[in-house]
Parts: sequence; structure tokens; C-alpha cells
Amino acid sequence: MSKTARRLGPQDMLFLYGETSSTMMHVGGLMPFTPPPDAPRDFLRQLVDESKANEVVAPWNLKLSHPDLLLSPIQSWVYDDKFDLDYHVRRSALASPGDERELGILVSRLHSNALDLRRPPWEMHFIEGLEGGRFAIYVKMHHALIDGYTGQKMLARSLSTDPHDTTHPLFFNIPTPGRVSPTKEDSAGGIAGGLLNSLGGVVGNLGGMVSGVGSALGSVAGAGRSTFDLTKALINTQLRSDNEYRNLIGSVQAPHCILNTRISRNRRFATQQYELDRLKKIGAANDSTVNDVALAICGGSLRRFLDELGELPEKSLIAMLPVNVRPKDDEGGGNAVAAILGSLGTNIEDPLERLATVTATTRMAKAELAKMNRDAILAYTAALMAPFTMQLASALSGVKTPLPHAFNLCVSNVPGPQDVLYLRGSRMEASYPVSLVAHSQALNITLQSYASTLNFGFIGCRDTLPHLQRLAVYTGEALDELEDASSGA
Repeated sequence: MSKTARRLGPQDMLFLYGETSSTMMHVGGLMPFTPPPDAPRDFLRQLVDESKANEVVAPWNLKLSHPDLLLSPIQSWVYDDKFDLDYHVRRSALASPGDERELGILVSRLHSNALDLRRPPWEMHFIEGLEGGRFAIYVKMHHALIDGYTGQKMLARSLSTDPHDTTHPLFFNIPTPGRVSPTKEDSAGGIAGGLLNSLGGVVGNLGGMVSGVGSALGSVAGAGRSTFDLTKALINTQLRSDNEYRNLIGSVQAPHCILNTRISRNRRFATQQYELDRLKKIGAANDSTVNDVALAICGGSLRRFLDELGELPEKSLIAMLPVNVRPKDDEGGGNAVAAILGSLGTNIEDPLERLATVTATTRMAKAELAKMNRDAILAYTAALMAPFTMQLASALSGVKTPLPHAFNLCVSNVPGPQDVLYLRGSRMEASYPVSLVAHSQALNITLQSYASTLNFGFIGCRDTLPHLQRLAVYTGEALDELEDASSGA
């Protein structure tokens, strides 16, 4: 096994810079499974024991060369010659029979704990005790370790479309063909990848920082509020040709909201799953995309949730949304993702009017994006990331600067596998992204399609947003309202 060090790239370093006791830079995924009828009682123990008989491969056996000096300019990934698989692969159990709420509480606690950066920064938890003999897998990994494109490929190789296939080893035992470190193209999702973020494919699009943000960090550290002024200038310049879009969105600065405050280390995670056909039918009836419908029901849910807290702004919340911007004639690999702003219509009571507003803003934003060249798109997206880079600068300097914001939260919709997948004959029921939050971004909503369903993962600061599970439940009620209104229109 080679012990050659591999230097961290600038995007990787940014996620180390952002790591604090309250803003942990790890992301993950939750996947519940139904075991086959003939599964032995020690099914999971056998799976873990088998994994120990195989070699753990890169990048899962790599650790930081200077874990106590995260800002070291010579920070590298090095082979961990004392790798302890028992530390990284763990078994947990709910009080049987455990329900979805109890599973969410456990994952919330696991996601609230920082990874040990003295070891390879990832963990995999087998969770037993779900009702009906079911189990779940929760995986978390540091954003600096691996990009989503590669992570998705690795974990997917642990799963099969054949329920009778029992030969696939776990992802950390599978050699990776070619590179295992992120490239600029793979990392284009940026916080259109972390905060945007969202796990794509099976684990998801962990993403990397948008190109150009790394070089901006130095100037941001001393720029203070001027960074936000740059955001305004860039957005106004890029969008000046379409006043209607700017009027729909409102001013560049999103309304003040409870979501845009400093956060604690405590997290709360909640999930929901809906049949994709329901959203498709609503979209077809209203000339909207599935993503527009998903945003509208998120807007309806947030409207009710924030109103109950007495924190609903008069103006609509603004969401930052990732958009694929790869040219049609570009068949290169990896991701090409930019960010746009969209209204969630939280100031609109009527569900159909809310959907119409969401559809209008996303449609016009995409049209404006289509007028820009790649450099302009990256500059525009980097400008939207300015509040996050300000957070990194604040973490580096220790100065708690004001947190102006062009958006209130990130909502990301990532396409996942279309086929039903199995792990050693166990059917994967869903794939829920577990993203990250940061100061000024206390809530992240990530959507991922899987088979014929759309899976919602809600991650938020527990101390900022009490009873987050209600927000998840309210999306179902908002979907029902929109469905009823659409069928009666």
C-alpha cells in the first residue's frame, strides 16, 4: 500500500476552513432497507464481518497529515496505517419496533457530532430495530474528503438492481478505477453542492465549492460588507435585462427571517417521501416542472410552519437553487451546476397562485442564465455564495461579522437512480439526503428522486427551528392542497 501523500486542493481546504464546533462540514445519506424474507437474524453482523475480511481502499483509508493544524498550507491526505474499521462501521439499535420519527431523532443526533479529523473522516452506521424487521444505513463523510460525483459512484457499486445478487462488497472495500479525488468539473456544484447540497445518485451530490470561490476567500476576509455589495452589483448587472424577474424576486437581499441567524451544533433531521407521479400530474396541469411543484409545496409548508412560530415575513422567502448549465454539445463527465434565485411564494395563500409565482421566477431565472457565458455564470454563482465565504472568513478571523443574505435557504433537487436497488437482497426503500447548514442558513431542504418516488431530506439547526418534523409533515398537506386545487381548476 503506497503511503504517498496527496495534497488537498483549494476546494477541499475551504471545507476544512469552515469546520467549527457549530458548523460541521460533513454531509451524508439515510437509506432504509427491507431485508429478504429468508434473511438470517444476524444478517447485518455477517455483512460487517465480511467487510472486515477485505481491504479498505482509498479514499476511505486516508486521513489528514496535520489534523491539529487544519490551516496548514501543506495539508495532505495520507494513508492511515492504524486504520480501525470497528471505529468507522458501527451498529446502533432503536427500541423495537422503531418508527420513522425515532429513526429521524437518532440520525439527528449522529449528524450533530463532528467527525474525528485525526482519523479518516467518515462513518457508516447500521441501524437495527425498525418495525417489520427493517434496518437503515446512515453514512456521513467530510466534504473535504470526497466529491459527490465520486462518492455516488462508489456507494452505488455496493448496490444492485438484482435482488438475488449477494456478491457486492461494501463501498469502502471496492477499488476505484481512475481518480478518487475531486476535479474542478466534479466540484462545480459548489455550495451549489454543500449548502445547495444534496446527495445525488445513491448517497448524493456532496458537491464541491463552485469554481472561483476559493480564490475569493482572501479578499473576502478583509472585505466585510463590500462582499455583499459585490453580490448586489453582479446580480443587478446580470439581470438588468429582465426587470420582471427582479420585481418578482424583490430586492436582492432576501427578507429577514429566523432562518438567517447564527446556528448551534445541534441538528434536527426529518424526511418525507411522495410518489413522483403526483407531482408530475400537477406540473402537467399547470405548465410547471416537477421541481416547480416541489418548490411550491415547500413554500406552502414554510408559510404554515413560520406562521405558527410567529416568524413569517411579509415578503416571500427566496431560495437558492442549483441548475445544470452544461452546454448541449458538451458530453464531458462530472457536474456543471450554477445557482439561481427563486421565490417560494410564502406570502401567497392560494396554492395555485403560489405555484404560478414559483414557476414564473424559475423560468425567467433560467432564461437569464442562458444568456450568460460560462465565466459570467460562475461569477454570478460565486457572488451568491458570498455570505458563505464571509462565514469562512469570520471563522478564520474570529470576528463575527453581520450576515447579509441574498437568499433565505437552499432547496436542491437532485436526480437519483431510476431503478429499485438492493443490498445483498435487501430492498432500498428510499434515499434521503442529509446535508449541512451554516451560519445564516439554518435550514437546508434537499430532494432526491429514487425509482418512482421523490425523497425530501430536511436538515436544520435544532435550537433555531424547533419541531422541524412539523415542517416535513406540512409538505404533505401542501401537496394535498395543491393537488385538490389543481384538479378543481
